[in-house]
Amino acid sequence: MRAAPGLYSKYARVWIPDPVEVWRSAELTKDYTPGDTALQLQLEDGTELEYKLDPKSNDLPPLRNPDILVGENDLTALSYLHEPAVLHNLSVRFMDSKLIYTYCGIILVAINPYESLPIYGVDIINAYSGQNMGDMDPHIFAVAEEAYKQMARDERNQSIIVSGESGAGKTVSAKYAMRYFATVSGSSMEASVEERVLASSPIMEAIGNAKTTRNDNSSRFGKYIEIGFDKKYYIIGANMRTYLLEKSRVVFQASEERNYHIFYQLCASAHLPEFKALQLGSADDFHCTNQGRSPVIDGVDDVQEMQTTRRAFSLLGIGEKQQMDLFQILAAILHLGNVEVVGKGSGNCSISAEDCHLTVFCELLMVSHEDMAHWLCHKKLKTATETFNKPLAKTEAVDGRDALAKHIYARLFTWIVSQINKALQSSSKQHSFIGVLDIYGFETFEINSFEQFCINYANEKLQQQFNLHVFKLEQEEYLKEQIPWTLIDFYDNQPCINLIEAKMGVLDLLDEECMMPKGSDDSWAQKLYNTHLKKSAHFDKPRMSNKAFIINHFADRVEYQCEGFLEKNKDTVNEEQINVLKSSEFAFLLELFQEEEKPPGPTGVAAPGRPKVGRMNQSLREHKKSVGLQFRSSLNLLMETLNATTPHYVRCIKPNDHKSPFMMDPSRAAQQLRACGVLETIRLSAAGFPSRWTYQEFFIRYRVLMKQKDVLSDRKLTCQNVLERLIQDPDKYKFGKTKIFFRAGQVAYLEKLRADKLRAACIQIQKTIRCWVARKKYLRLRRSTITIQRYVRGQQARALCKTLRRTKAAVVIQKYQRMCAARRLYQRKQTAAVLLQRLLRGHTARLQYKQLRYEQKVVVVQRWVRGWLVRLQYRRTMQAVVYLQCCVRRMLARRELKKLKIEARSVEHYRKLNVGMENKIMQLQRKVDDQHRENKELLERLIVVESSSVAELEKLRPQIEALQGVEEKARRLGDQVSTLEEELDMTREELERSKKMVEELNEKNSLLKSEKDELNTMIKEQGQQITDNLQKAHQEYLELLQTELNEERSRYQNLLTEHLKLEEQNADLKSEVEVATHVSKLDHLRTDSAYSSNESESTRCSEFTGSEVSLHGQEMELHGGVDVALLLKLQRRVAELEQEKLNLQSEWDSKEDQIQQDHAKELEECRRTLGAERDCEAQKRQELESGNKRLKKDLNELRLSLSQEKGSRRGSPGAPAYNVLLEQLNSVSEELEVRKEEVLLLRAQLVNLEAFKYKEAGTEGNSGDPSRSPTLDLHELNEDGELFMVYEGLKETNRLLESQLQSERQDHAQELQSLKAELQSLKKERDQQQQLLSHTLQLPQDGRVHAALQHEISRLTRHNVDLMEQMDKQDKTIRKLKKQLKIYMKRAEETDHVQIDESSPKNRANEALPEISILRKERHCQGMLEYRKEDESKLVKTLITELKPRGVAVSLIPGLPAYILFMCLRHADFTNNDQKVCTLLNSSINCIKSVLKKKGEDFETVSFWMANTCRLLHCLKQYSGEEAYTKHNTTQQNEQCLLNFDLTEYRQVLSDLIIQIYQQLIKCMENILQPMIVAGMLEQDTIPVLMGPKPTGLRKRTSSVPEEGAYSLESILKQLSSFHSTLLQHGNDPDLVRQVVKQQFYFIGAVTLNSLLLRKDMCSWNKGLQIRYNVSQLEEWLMDKDIQGGGVREMLEPLIQATKLLQVNKKSKEDAEAIATMCTALTAAQIVKILNLYTPVNEFEERVSVSCMKAVQALLKDRQESPQLLMDSKTVFPITFPFNPSPVALESIQIPASLNLSFLTLL
Repeated sequence: MRAAPGLYSKYARVWIPDPVEVWRSAELTKDYTPGDTALQLQLEDGTELEYKLDPKSNDLPPLRNPDILVGENDLTALSYLHEPAVLHNLSVRFMDSKLIYTYCGIILVAINPYESLPIYGVDIINAYSGQNMGDMDPHIFAVAEEAYKQMARDERNQSIIVSGESGAGKTVSAKYAMRYFATVSGSSMEASVEERVLASSPIMEAIGNAKTTRNDNSSRFGKYIEIGFDKKYYIIGANMRTYLLEKSRVVFQASEERNYHIFYQLCASAHLPEFKALQLGSADDFHCTNQGRSPVIDGVDDVQEMQTTRRAFSLLGIGEKQQMDLFQILAAILHLGNVEVVGKGSGNCSISAEDCHLTVFCELLMVSHEDMAHWLCHKKLKTATETFNKPLAKTEAVDGRDALAKHIYARLFTWIVSQINKALQSSSKQHSFIGVLDIYGFETFEINSFEQFCINYANEKLQQQFNLHVFKLEQEEYLKEQIPWTLIDFYDNQPCINLIEAKMGVLDLLDEECMMPKGSDDSWAQKLYNTHLKKSAHFDKPRMSNKAFIINHFADRVEYQCEGFLEKNKDTVNEEQINVLKSSEFAFLLELFQEEEKPPGPTGVAAPGRPKVGRMNQSLREHKKSVGLQFRSSLNLLMETLNATTPHYVRCIKPNDHKSPFMMDPSRAAQQLRACGVLETIRLSAAGFPSRWTYQEFFIRYRVLMKQKDVLSDRKLTCQNVLERLIQDPDKYKFGKTKIFFRAGQVAYLEKLRADKLRAACIQIQKTIRCWVARKKYLRLRRSTITIQRYVRGQQARALCKTLRRTKAAVVIQKYQRMCAARRLYQRKQTAAVLLQRLLRGHTARLQYKQLRYEQKVVVVQRWVRGWLVRLQYRRTMQAVVYLQCCVRRMLARRELKKLKIEARSVEHYRKLNVGMENKIMQLQRKVDDQHRENKELLERLIVVESSSVAELEKLRPQIEALQGVEEKARRLGDQVSTLEEELDMTREELERSKKMVEELNEKNSLLKSEKDELNTMIKEQGQQITDNLQKAHQEYLELLQTELNEERSRYQNLLTEHLKLEEQNADLKSEVEVATHVSKLDHLRTDSAYSSNESESTRCSEFTGSEVSLHGQEMELHGGVDVALLLKLQRRVAELEQEKLNLQSEWDSKEDQIQQDHAKELEECRRTLGAERDCEAQKRQELESGNKRLKKDLNELRLSLSQEKGSRRGSPGAPAYNVLLEQLNSVSEELEVRKEEVLLLRAQLVNLEAFKYKEAGTEGNSGDPSRSPTLDLHELNEDGELFMVYEGLKETNRLLESQLQSERQDHAQELQSLKAELQSLKKERDQQQQLLSHTLQLPQDGRVHAALQHEISRLTRHNVDLMEQMDKQDKTIRKLKKQLKIYMKRAEETDHVQIDESSPKNRANEALPEISILRKERHCQGMLEYRKEDESKLVKTLITELKPRGVAVSLIPGLPAYILFMCLRHADFTNNDQKVCTLLNSSINCIKSVLKKKGEDFETVSFWMANTCRLLHCLKQYSGEEAYTKHNTTQQNEQCLLNFDLTEYRQVLSDLIIQIYQQLIKCMENILQPMIVAGMLEQDTIPVLMGPKPTGLRKRTSSVPEEGAYSLESILKQLSSFHSTLLQHGNDPDLVRQVVKQQFYFIGAVTLNSLLLRKDMCSWNKGLQIRYNVSQLEEWLMDKDIQGGGVREMLEPLIQATKLLQVNKKSKEDAEAIATMCTALTAAQIVKILNLYTPVNEFEERVSVSCMKAVQALLKDRQESPQLLMDSKTVFPITFPFNPSPVALESIQIPASLNLSFLTLL
């Protein structure tokens, strides 16, 4: 449609054709007036150009859209709709904004980015799920969601038609559409269906894809996948149809092309052992794979691809045996292609009998070699009377060979497709389906043959269906809005279709020629010329060829070469060759050709659900159909399917042929846009009214063009008046019921008027503001001048005063300086004189001292020498005297010895000695005792003396050491005197030099002092800095620990969520099983019997058995809809538990038997030991008697020696006899003392032993020998019988000592190990210290201080951590011991009471007394509720199940149900009834879960029970008796603590339940807030502005104008207030409420930001301002509710930074740095995405500059962040519920009558 000439004014921009870029932009430098023959233009590079106009048509170049319309999501939103506008808009979105999807009316244009993009994750799927197609940015997920939604809403099947040329990304788009369906359908089997569908891709690519000149992986067939859904719209299966396999590629490939991938994969894997029998080689060795001379694709490993293909076969259920059979047929095809036909004359040909390839072919297919060789060179002709064989020419034989190869491959392809469909089938009934059509796009090559003709024919049919659908939609829209419309002239390609498929059309003539006996391509071409040339506008003939024809398709003129058309259309195969194959012994080959007897579907595959015809004649007719006829039939069937569905269109565009990411070739893109129907859609839209506005949107956008008098209350009337004034031609717009319809270009005209008006207003505003700024500047300069003058004059006066003061100060300084110099000179002279005197006097004194020392040393040396000589003479004399005495005494002793020996031999002498010996012994014994006592006294005295001497020695030792040290020091000082004298001389010399250096040192000292001050200051600063750094590091460490804690909590709570889901699924399965079991009466009776048999068990057993019975029932009767795998797992788990129970029972029995056997063995061993000990004791007694005899003999010898003593000298002390006697007495006295102690021990042991022996003797019937009794042995002992007892005592003592020694050894070993470990740790610490010291010494002085402080802090931190761990362990141990002590004390008290009761059995008959005593005790335990066991279910039902948050519960005190349950629990604890406690808690928890399961969507119910569950948990902690909780209690509350049971495990169960309730609460709130957030935070214009919305296209978004019933920001705030008041009303903890609000704000921020990232129309300065205002309203709400801290506001920080990002400048590198610094809460991907999406809404805003974008990306590339684009709105922060004690006294709680709890008794 032509634009008005008035729009071609100066500065208007137009598009002109260009041979390279297709279209170039230019700007008019002069206004255009009608009649001009040329336009004066200026290109973007500044080149001047004169554009000539066509004088005939006088068509003007197309106008360019305003910049604010460039980059729109929908191409129909453009004001000027034409090819350059579409191409430019796609280019800007693709290359500048990195957006690959764009709407074009009902079409989704998808451009292949050749790069992986993070826009297909589950978060993106969730974001598009449930959204309208126009509410989000264009995406394949939006199309899939629209199809899924229409299928569920309209109950009509859908189709997604994905088309495009090879390499455009059709397969990927189809895959993502199927992934979307699998994700949103929510089925339990969608993953397996999708995996199987995706597993079919490697197979279909291997057998149906090949390398072409345009694409390395081109699909050479079309496919239509139907994804089936059930009534609940869950995926249940899929089905695949294929179309037009390019069979000719099997035997022929053009240059630089390849055959199908599977052949090259097979050849590359020929070296594998399993493929040796196929006799394959390289791909270059086979004729079918070497014609293209390009057997390798860069970057593709055919061996690895073969492994992938085989894995895919296995996944789809095709086993190894079938795979090898399949590969065997493929290898046979390769060998068949190498069979060489030899010609014999003009009409005969043959195949050599030695042809190895034919032999291998026959061996692989198990057919007869002779028959196959014969029928490859002959064919059978049948006449009416006879049949004969006709030899074939060589070319005919080669064609027959190739036809056979193509036919076998086609049958194999069909079989594989059928196997894939079998794997994707489902047993469930299909309710509806969504079809995904992945079909080839329009193709045109240099040489176009039969395949391109069929492909373009299919695209003609699809384009016709598309045109009709678009026209239908336009008509429906006009009728809906009651717009008068005329028939739109759109391109109708029915004539072209008739040319192809009508009677006497191209296909009809082709089939006719194929039926002729001598039909050829040339004759067929002549028939085409004669029939259609100059009779059809769509048919033409090339000038230079008689073997080609041209068809004018909707996309382009295509020239087709007639050569090969007939052969490809016939696709005939020699029937005798087929019969030979059918006679094969190869079962798999027979299976392929049995499939041929069935009626073919679109590709020869029978469509599911269609009747099968098995008659042979019909199969033969089907087989003889031409390829064109078959394709036309399958295409018509496809069109019927598509017409019965609602179509959705995806057009894939290949941007360039080099596969460069985000690069677009304009010529290639324009060619594909023309071919895929996008430009036709644009033309249809431009022919009608493409721009459509609602009255309210038009009023808001163009309010600036209206005057105040034009604004009426009726928006429709207002818009009509304005448009009549602005646009003179009424045909340029139409008024509908709700919208205004504009012709193409009118919106641009209105935008121009609006921009001019805004520009004039801006100029006026700028003028006023600049005047105000200039005046402000003048006033500011005047005030500044006056101020400067005042300060300058003051400065001059102060300078004069300062000069006078300095002059006076200089005089004073000179006076004092001269005085100081004179004083310093005098002091220096005085010091030098005193020093000289001191040195001289010291030298004289040292000389005199040296002389005295010398004389003293001489005297000492003389004294020591003389003393040494005298002592030497004395020692020599003494030695001589002693030697003489020894010799004399030795002689006398020998003489005495001889006399004693003679007397000893005399018997008479012996008898004399024995007279009175006994009396003498007694006397001697008494003397020995007396002597022993004296020895003890002397020994004690000696010990006292020794201790005193040792003490005195210790006192004197330091003095001696000090004296020795003084002497040593004096000795050293003497040595130093000489050295000091020498040094004195040197010192005198140095003194003179030192005097000179003093002055220098003084100067240096002053410098050092200043440096010292600076260093001290620096050290302080560094110390402060180190302290700050340490504090910062400590804070970061704490934050890290807190983060890890939160993550751990989050993981734990996620596990609880999964556990809850599994419990719900288990409960659902149980309920389904119960329903299933009620269907059959027999199963019902079994369930009842099982339940009744288990009803008599205990509580836990009954619960377990019930679940087990339900699982068994489920196993017996299992219908559809039940998860069989889960039930089998549960059943196996139950069986394992039963088996484990039986194993434990058997193990327990075996343990008992073993203990009894061990006990019997111990008794037997004890008996044997006692017998052995008896024998040993008798033997030891004999040894003791012999020892007694030796002692007697020694005593006699002693008496003899004493009787022979003569004279007092021998008996006196010091005599030999006296010394011997004294030694013996001492030893005997010591031994007696030891024996006395041992005897006491032995007597006690003997008594016990005697009693045990008598007991053993009693059991044996007194059959033992009484003489062996130890009692008799003891009585028969002689007077020395105590020696036996002493010996036994010694033995026992030795045992004790050995045991003590062993324990000491063990302690020593342990101590040694600990010391070694400590030594090792000290060594490590020493090594660390050395390393640290060496490292520190290498550092500078500042670094040393920092390193030392850091090391010390880390050491102290580790030490503190160890101490804290020890304290925690000790605290836990103390708490545990306290609990055990309380339990033991209570049990002891109970035991005492029981003993008292048992001691008075007379009181048992009286039952009143115990009851009275119990009542008296309960009087001190108030705050308890008593109930009967049978009332427990009633209590739980009334208090939990039937209690409603609204009504009765509102009037109660917060947490009353929790208080009542706890008071009942206290009574059960007081009565020590553990079963009652368990059942009450279990039933309460289960009942709460069931209530939440039924009413989980009710926010009030969930909030109410979260508050009560928290309160019950706090009560269990508050009254647990633990010190950490009881310190908050009153005295009365501490007295009411639980007495008997530790409910720590139930506290954990309640904590888990609270977490589950919290997550359910969050889910409930999210479901309520979800529909409000986007509408209230993004779409509502809360700030009235003049900008208005931008023009939108056909996919109009949800209106930003608030409609009746629409959500707004006030709705969100109102709902938040409702949540908050409900939580507080139910008594939830404030900290818990804060966490709930934090989660709410995170959800609001995440959903808003995610929607912002996926909506280009929201990324503008205007929307950023409005979103920031909405966020400020949320912040004010927080302040009103007094919710501060806890990180609540920080949840909105990413959204706040996103709004700032929309409002800041985005031009220079400085702006980029500011953006990188500001946006810390946003990820790099989010920042770049927002900048790419940023779109101006008026002419005054500028887009993001390329330099700024690159700078931002460079600054953000080092960030270590998640690449995920969207925030996870499903994230739930870990909940913490700190202890909150209740101030409510239990005894003060009153139960209202409205609760109907009269069966409870308050105690």
